[in-house]
Amino acid sequence: MIVAAAKRLVIPADATDLVLNFGSREVRLTNLPKLFWKNLKITKRDLLQYYADISPYLLPHLAGRAMVMKRYPNGAEGDFFYMKRAPEPRPEWIDICQIPHDAGMVNFPIVQDLPSLLWLINLGCIDLNPWYARCDDYNRPDVLHFDLDPGPGAGFPMIREVALRVRDILDHLGMPVFAKTTGSKGIHVYIPIVRGPLQKEVWTFAKAIAIELESRHPNIITAEYRKVKRPYARVLVDYNQNAWGRTLASIYSVRPTPFAGVSTPVTWEEIEQGVDIQDFRIDNVRDRVAEVGDLWKNVAVGKKRFDLMKVFTMPEKKTKKKS
Repeated sequence: MIVAAAKRLVIPADATDLVLNFGSREVRLTNLPKLFWKNLKITKRDLLQYYADISPYLLPHLAGRAMVMKRYPNGAEGDFFYMKRAPEPRPEWIDICQIPHDAGMVNFPIVQDLPSLLWLINLGCIDLNPWYARCDDYNRPDVLHFDLDPGPGAGFPMIREVALRVRDILDHLGMPVFAKTTGSKGIHVYIPIVRGPLQKEVWTFAKAIAIELESRHPNIITAEYRKVKRPYARVLVDYNQNAWGRTLASIYSVRPTPFAGVSTPVTWEEIEQGVDIQDFRIDNVRDRVAEVGDLWKNVAVGKKRFDLMKVFTMPEKKTKKKS
């Protein structure tokens, strides 16, 4: 079946394979009836339709960034594998971001628009994992973040409490702070920053904040990255996701969880009032975003970024010697 993409793309429910025409570009969608969540009866077609519907809000957060592909050829319950290099053959209109790695130059795909987004999802990608820096300066991120990850014995109420403690310390530093559910178990806290510090410098700063948080709230927070050494019933303030080459699931990403959760922006008021991780799913996030808009719009357009270089260049206070 060949379809010319309209302003709002609707993928036919009875289609098995489909070719979409976006002007001179063609996107082939395959195995559309394949179940990606067997218990929920969610198909590959449903996943593609979700991303087509959410794309006006999602794409500004992905444009210009290398994408690490996490492919689930047999759906959310099946095995997955990571893929960095854009597959060949591929459409010639897929933009590439070249980033050097130990094994040489890697050609990452970039999701710039709806055709490239659908092409990527059709490969079996469920969630999206973009680079923290834009391709034109891939070692200088424009975001710093913390992944709040619950350990054994730590539930989502503790995640909410830790998120508020993270917000408080960053707010004290004058940083703009945004939160989203991970769509899986935790919360991501993001701080838009002015490009300048290298990735390693951003990681160093994040580590210092995590250690300080652990010292202030040892009963609920750990900064210990090694699982065997983490205390029971603590939330890991994971700073290590700021390291070179690491990625997190992007805003509006569907996650391969049993409830088909979506990584969704939330307000701090919602966190204070007891929002739950399972409140945001592939079946209801579109309606929420249509109602409240993109709560992270300022992150995408680059407003209110914190200049981390001011912290690095801040003079140390000298202590007076006692006479």
